[in-house]
Amino acid sequence: MGKYILKRFLQLIPVVILVSIFSFLIIEAAPGDPVDNYVRAGMTKEEIEGIKKEYGLDGNIVEKYGRWLVHVFQGDLGTSIKQNRPVAELIGERLPNTLMLMGSALFLSLIISIPLGLWAGLRKNKLADNVISFISYLGISVPPFWMAMIMVIIFSLKLQLFPSGGMRTLNVYTAGDLIWHMVLPAFVLSLNNMAVFTRYIRSNTITQLEEDYVLTAISKGTGKRKVLSRHVLKNCLLPIITLAGINIAGLVCGSFVIETIFSWPGIGRLAMEAVGNRDFPLIMGYTMFSCIILILGNLLADVLYAVADPRIRQGMDRDNG
Repeated sequence: MGKYILKRFLQLIPVVILVSIFSFLIIEAAPGDPVDNYVRAGMTKEEIEGIKKEYGLDGNIVEKYGRWLVHVFQGDLGTSIKQNRPVAELIGERLPNTLMLMGSALFLSLIISIPLGLWAGLRKNKLADNVISFISYLGISVPPFWMAMIMVIIFSLKLQLFPSGGMRTLNVYTAGDLIWHMVLPAFVLSLNNMAVFTRYIRSNTITQLEEDYVLTAISKGTGKRKVLSRHVLKNCLLPIITLAGINIAGLVCGSFVIETIFSWPGIGRLAMEAVGNRDFPLIMGYTMFSCIILILGNLLADVLYAVADPRIRQGMDRDNG
């Protein structure tokens, strides 16, 4: 198992390098010069060149990328042009807020989708299944930014049950107040995953209920619900483990919009501000962070999948042996 994890980790290094190259090229291809936003009237050419040199924006694209890559290997993601602070420091400040929102959204999607998917599979083509399927299709189809705005209008402006934005009430630092502010953004961020997980669990439940081991258990008098909770559930959760790992990066990207709408002070909102300001070092820092999160999520999904299914773990051991 250890050899497999090390092998997968080494295979992912070229992926990170390729992502950095393509991201760098795309940002460089964007129209305009990020330094133009910070050039004041009356500045000399030497002063402008000094700003470019300070932020590593001088030279051709190969020189810029090489310089940036060297600094990254030294643990330096650069300095934000707009805020004049280290990129790593800015991401580190906002990261706990985003992780809190992402973790809540993922937890919410799992605890709701698992019982819904199992119940829909158990009640195949009946009223409960049709209702759950209809809600799932809506969750997959509705754009998160639209749902976020609808939630703000209904639950914040009309009913005034939840705040429309922010992370805390001014001068209030209780856990209850934090949760109160997190309800709407976490729900909206979890909605798409919730719908996808429900559909996968429903499909797998239907397939598992037709397997011989289930039919044998039922023929011996074991109730369907008991078989569902003891045997079917574990097999249904295997694909969800993989999906959850893959969708971690989706949550990071989803937070890009959701954090902006709900004024949540996370890295997604920080990235939106960086794009608006053409803050090149901060954009690259966020892009690479998202890439690493996706890669680690996939690796974690593979490991958890092997832990949950002994057959896969045995196959890994044979391949590494």
